[in-house]
Amino acid sequence: MLSVKDLFVAYGQSEALHGISFEAASKETVAIMGRNGMGKTTLFKSLMGVLPTKSGSVTVAGSEISHDESYRRVAKGIAYVPQGRMIFPTLTVEENIQTGLENAKDKRIPDEIYALFPVLWDMKRRKGGNLSGGQQQQLAIARALVTNPKVLLLDEPTEGIQPSIIKDIAKALNEIRKLREITIVVSEQVLSFAMDVADRLFVIEGGRLVHETSRADTDAAHIKQYLSV
Repeated sequence: MLSVKDLFVAYGQSEALHGISFEAASKETVAIMGRNGMGKTTLFKSLMGVLPTKSGSVTVAGSEISHDESYRRVAKGIAYVPQGRMIFPTLTVEENIQTGLENAKDKRIPDEIYALFPVLWDMKRRKGGNLSGGQQQQLAIARALVTNPKVLLLDEPTEGIQPSIIKDIAKALNEIRKLREITIVVSEQVLSFAMDVADRLFVIEGGRLVHETSRADTDAAHIKQYLSV
């Protein structure tokens, strides 16, 4: 569903990603693990077209997107929940989700969205800015899901969120995979969350993927070495 081949990305003259390659299948979740500054957000921004690709290829369901602008990538089935969530604080929960339906024929929010995130149903008239960090994260994921993406990118979804909500988010992501033909890619520093949701884990260091493992074969101590400063 998502295929990344030999991706190079640079900030001006400074190369940030050095030939990243990985694939993720439909109904599969992969985690990109790494410390701050190792290239996780750069990778996600380049996949979304926020940062230009120097060279390499990115395909979604066989369609090449590496030269497309962000809005075209969204149309081809890629959705992005950025670090910091980026919800609209002055809009209600319901209005925030509806911003993901701008180009849809039917503006109604599907029932399954509220089934995945019941707290959003309870708070649908509340302003986004009045939600907790964890609730805002669920809202941001819900907004991305109504675009009916083939690929969902989540950049550090557990950052600054209490453990009970992290468990709720993990449960929802695992449920989404059962309900839809979707590929989920999460960037993460919390190994326990990655182990709850991901079929495979990659480690990024210095703009390169340096380790890959299936969940079953994960050596937690080995991965934690990459995550510790």
